[in-house]
Amino acid sequence: MSIRVSNLRLPVEEPEANLPAHLGRALGLRPADLGRWRVARKALDLRDKCQLRFVYNFEVDLPAGEDVVVRRAADRPHAPAQVERHDEPPFAMPDPGSVPLPHRPVVVGSGPGGLVCAYFLALHGYRPLLLERGTRVNDRIRDVKRFDDGGEFSPESNYLFGEGGAGTFSDGKLTCRGTGPDVLRVLELFAECKGQQPGRPNILYYHRPHLGSNRLPAVVKAIRRKIEEYGGEVRFLTRVEDLVFDAAGLKGVATSGGFVPAAVVVLATGHSARDTYRMLAARGVPMARKPFQFGVRIEHRQEVVNAVQFGPRHQHYEELLGNADYALVATGGHDLFTFCMCAGGYVIPSVSQDGFFCTNGMSLSKRDSPYANSGLVVTVPVEEFGGADVLAGVRLQERYEARAFELGGGGEYRCPVQRATDFVAGRATRGVPPTSYPRGLAACDLREVLPPVVAEAVRQGLPQMDRRWRGRFLDDAVLVGPEARGSSPVRVDRDPETRESPAVPGLYPVGEGAGYAGGIVSAAVDGLRTARAVIGRYARCR
Repeated sequence: MSIRVSNLRLPVEEPEANLPAHLGRALGLRPADLGRWRVARKALDLRDKCQLRFVYNFEVDLPAGEDVVVRRAADRPHAPAQVERHDEPPFAMPDPGSVPLPHRPVVVGSGPGGLVCAYFLALHGYRPLLLERGTRVNDRIRDVKRFDDGGEFSPESNYLFGEGGAGTFSDGKLTCRGTGPDVLRVLELFAECKGQQPGRPNILYYHRPHLGSNRLPAVVKAIRRKIEEYGGEVRFLTRVEDLVFDAAGLKGVATSGGFVPAAVVVLATGHSARDTYRMLAARGVPMARKPFQFGVRIEHRQEVVNAVQFGPRHQHYEELLGNADYALVATGGHDLFTFCMCAGGYVIPSVSQDGFFCTNGMSLSKRDSPYANSGLVVTVPVEEFGGADVLAGVRLQERYEARAFELGGGGEYRCPVQRATDFVAGRATRGVPPTSYPRGLAACDLREVLPPVVAEAVRQGLPQMDRRWRGRFLDDAVLVGPEARGSSPVRVDRDPETRESPAVPGLYPVGEGAGYAGGIVSAAVDGLRTARAVIGRYARCR
């Protein structure tokens, strides 16, 4: 049994070295009597612009007398923090199960869900085979840079396909709504694998931890090396093209490199492997339409964001905290909300298929670009997909991404762009405003690349957000788009307890592409929990 101490508020200037004294004061104890403790959460409170504060939560294991400490803290008037008993089971993995496993498990996709699943399978002796359609991360970095510089698009090595998946080039935000021992274990794995940098906020407890797209390749590579060290194997440029199964279950996978026998396949392909969705639909694997996020990106000068978020002392807080981020919601018929905000970042071409165009955002670890960008998205309900079949949402994405590709000059991959004030007013943008996008811009009416329900929500929602910022959200802001890959429009069915497909024994859908996650950490946790399910059921293969 432990104690949770919540909502301890301290000025951002206060060094973490002083935390034992503040925690002891909150509990009425000397720092030497605290026993074992850790910071569970650290979040920035921006409400008082004259004195920004960090809000801390702690978990404390006292040697004895928890009840006395909790009761005494509850009786104190004007207590500096909330103190209560806290009981949470520790992280654990099951003993190996007893069902024979004739072949080593196959994991398809090396995004966070697939990588973490393969890591825990390897750690526990299951020697997984990880199949990745794209290239190693070092080769992928070169291909992405060549594309940014105006080179040809590589269909299997780009911002979305390759080692690390889409997350490798999407900023490295480790924000997760979930909590608990599984989330902490994933963050510990990232920290062990070069994810924690000296002098940077601690990713184990900071509310919005951020690695940066320049740091993620090292993390991805370190996890892959651990998988190999523990007996797993990783094959690159190996695209899974079909599942082979009968009523009894899986027999294996057909790949671009030949047939691979398997009785267990973890499908962690990400939400941009549209050819995989079509294969699953053709093979009769149960799937369903799912609401998904669609919108644009909005870009500001970072100095404007800092001034709004940090207030009159913004230069002081910039030195302490770096560049500011933000989160906004505008309510209406369909709520508009910011998503994947990249402070000091860049707009990038999030392209996985020739003939289609989509944007995303990223930033490096220092977040030192003069621009800030954020997704500005609407959750599109299935009724707006324009079809009742399971792939109707995919076709909706493709329709508007194809139009964006045309507006951007086809293979030139220029980005459709419009000033935010012009979009709201329904007028054309004269000239092309500067942005961080690397391959050139094409001024247009962005309504051409948005479903009507999304365009109307953006038109109505932007003025609301502008009022929240007292007239500074729209001024000089630039919209680029579309942003169509915020989440998957498809969910691959699985049993909530066994995590298997109800129609294909041995098939385990995982992560964002399967419709069960919404970010790096949530996808990784989904992969961990699937590894736990496989380990708890099957014996290690010989």
